[in-house]
Amino acid sequence: MTLTEAVFKSLEDINELTNYIHVFENIVSKKYYNFGESKTPTATVSAILGQLIRNGDTRVKRVKMPGNTYNYYLTKNESNINIETLTEAVPNTKAHIERGTEKIKTYEERDLHKLLSTYLNSKKIYSKTIYHEQSKSGVDSNQIWTHPDMVGFQFLKLDTKVSQNFRKAVNTIDTFKISSYELKREINSDAELKKAFFQAVSNSSWANFGYLVALEFSSTLYEEMQRLNDAFGIGIIKLNSYPYQSEVLHTPKRRDLDFKTIDKLCKMNQEFQQFIEHCEKLMTAEERYVTGTEKELNDFCDKYFVTDTEIENYCKEKNIPTEEWQIFKVDLN
Repeated sequence: MTLTEAVFKSLEDINELTNYIHVFENIVSKKYYNFGESKTPTATVSAILGQLIRNGDTRVKRVKMPGNTYNYYLTKNESNINIETLTEAVPNTKAHIERGTEKIKTYEERDLHKLLSTYLNSKKIYSKTIYHEQSKSGVDSNQIWTHPDMVGFQFLKLDTKVSQNFRKAVNTIDTFKISSYELKREINSDAELKKAFFQAVSNSSWANFGYLVALEFSSTLYEEMQRLNDAFGIGIIKLNSYPYQSEVLHTPKRRDLDFKTIDKLCKMNQEFQQFIEHCEKLMTAEERYVTGTEKELNDFCDKYFVTDTEIENYCKEKNIPTEEWQIFKVDLN
């Protein structure tokens, strides 16, 4: 059988929550698959499981465990698994999880911003984190429903002077887009999804496009995500710890800019105002000043990773799970 078939057969044999190591051990003990000279067979099994989840395979599900690891099970065996076990498997989202005298360090939500900015940069989108605590009345918790976590700006750069002049003379609606992003570490339940989604609706009402972004979405929520996207037009991005493998699960609907809300946010937050100023300067700059103005915007915006080594070291430092992109480092043959 293929390795994927061997993984499913082992999950069937185990018939309970299990990790990739136990799946690998079962494959070997039952002689389902010959790994040959593979130097990293356990990582290969981990990559197969991660790929199944990433591709939305409905036959298998996973839950997050303390310590940023995952346990897997077959969807058809869900009724055989103690539901309390599934519930307890989802870790607390605080910066540290107490477990006896041991403390398991986890990552913060804002640790994801540099990963998202790297993904957006690969799509030629300038992005900037908006710190709501720096706003006027920033201590008001209600401001989390006003401020986006991050904003993005994409500008259509044309090569010829004729096309540039034509663009300015005819229409500017397709020459740029401004997006708003609401980030979450993970969304594991219907209640968490709805709270985060409508926070994204509220925070992005002013922008052309609004997105809800998370590193982890429970596979049980895909149908509800589709329904919410259809109803309210907010896009959904599945962020990956290897940013270039991030995926737009649902595309957003375009809206006209709400200038009254933009004005309100400019008054409230100095960095948001500066971001809008930089965008305006780039959009209206004469051709001889475009390169310099573009560099000014890039320098003002969030930093992003340049190499894979930087990404991997950052994830290790911040304790961000990298299991899902180990597929790039193993031989699946």
